[in-house]
Amino acid sequence: MSDAVIGERIRSFIATRLGPEAEVVVDGVVRVGVGRSRENWLFDAHWNGDDGEVNEPLIVRRDPEGGLLETDRRVEFAVLRALESTGVPAPAARWLDPDGAALGRPSLVMVRAPGTCDYFVLDDARRPAPQRVDLARRLCELLALVHDVDWRAAGLGSVLDDPGIEAAAATVDHWESILRRDQLEPYPELELATRWMRANAPRSPATVLVHGDFKVGNVLLDEADEIVALLDWELAHLGDPHEDLGWVTQPLRTREHYVVGHWEREELLGHYEQVSGRSLDLGAVVWWNVMSCYKTAVMQVSGLRSFVENRSDVLYQPTAEVLRTLLDLIEA
Repeated sequence: MSDAVIGERIRSFIATRLGPEAEVVVDGVVRVGVGRSRENWLFDAHWNGDDGEVNEPLIVRRDPEGGLLETDRRVEFAVLRALESTGVPAPAARWLDPDGAALGRPSLVMVRAPGTCDYFVLDDARRPAPQRVDLARRLCELLALVHDVDWRAAGLGSVLDDPGIEAAAATVDHWESILRRDQLEPYPELELATRWMRANAPRSPATVLVHGDFKVGNVLLDEADEIVALLDWELAHLGDPHEDLGWVTQPLRTREHYVVGHWEREELLGHYEQVSGRSLDLGAVVWWNVMSCYKTAVMQVSGLRSFVENRSDVLYQPTAEVLRTLLDLIEA
């Protein structure tokens, strides 16, 4: 779909929400090549509001035909709306097209926050190590803030299921079901991992809001490295606080989350305990490290099916690095 066509669809969609008197104008529509699971269209919208002209930078997150993940824009929209009443710096959600009737596929429109994403800012040797460690500490504090959200008061209990103490087992059920749905061939490594995780699933000490894909690449930073917004809430759910920690400390993501020699696994987990007031089960973190690698592999399986079925033009498949890391973690 061309920029002009999607731009007119967006304008018409917003106009139906605001009414004809708003005289909506949309310009600067462009698709950006960030994110691997949603189409992201940037644009500026202008309309007549109650207090005069409104000018707002916005972004449409639109479901692709196929990719690594299938998630629900209704849930993502509800999570973003709920977070507006908290201290978590998430983008403000504006409108939802849940079934794609207006924009062709399920989509949500949210405010486009300023700032840039840099997946490997903590690994950038051009920056002094103390500066990178300071940012790493603040990212850790942001994760603790997410886990500290009063999800019941925010109304998320009506949107998200609470798995209780069986969060780990429920997560295995979820990702194994996706594996069975999408796999085109056997993966002995994933079969072994499935059995191991079921046999060793820890009990959750508490139910928190889990981001599900917490990483530097999902954080907007301004020119002074201040955190502007935490993005990409499509995998958000209720679960075990160890889950996000297992994701950020998995071996596949060391370049993203560590400052080698200064801020590594011990420092990250220790700082989280200090700022959150939670005592961590290091064995549970290891279990969630395994789950994180497993989840990565299953997403690659889904990406392969999308490619084979011509729903995606990007070829994904479980890589030797991911499968080897998974087996190494289980053996250790």
